[in-house]
Amino acid sequence: MNTLHWNDDLLLGHPSVDAMHNEFVEVTSEAQSADDSELAQKYARLLDHLTRHFASEDRMMEESGFPPRQCHMDEHAAVLKSAHEVAAKLATGDVALCRRLIDELVKWFPKHSQHLDSALVHWVNKQRLGGKPVVIKRSILGRAHTDMTLPA
Repeated sequence: MNTLHWNDDLLLGHPSVDAMHNEFVEVTSEAQSADDSELAQKYARLLDHLTRHFASEDRMMEESGFPPRQCHMDEHAAVLKSAHEVAAKLATGDVALCRRLIDELVKWFPKHSQHLDSALVHWVNKQRLGGKPVVIKRSILGRAHTDMTLPA
């Protein structure tokens, strides 16, 4: 089972998107680690998050006139449709299907974020600020600091 942990590599440089992504990691992790008796509650929280998350990004794409928005929005709609179908199956006791979907979301999210969401963030920031976001990641700073020789 793959797990997802929040780290600087997931930062895109847009505070509201980064906050929503951090929440995605949190609720997905909680659902993934839930025991069977908690799974319905944790999955409901994940489903609520997905609904708000995708609506927020879809609204951002529409408001900014993001050119390839339809492809991105279609992907959101497909994921949300599957998530709702799994919720219905979970209500009948299909815990295994729910766990498989959560595992698939964990695999899907980093690629979606780094490709589609990063393009959206670049577009929005370029329109608003005139350029791509600059994201300082601690992991890069940590390596740079380790390799750096300071004068005596």
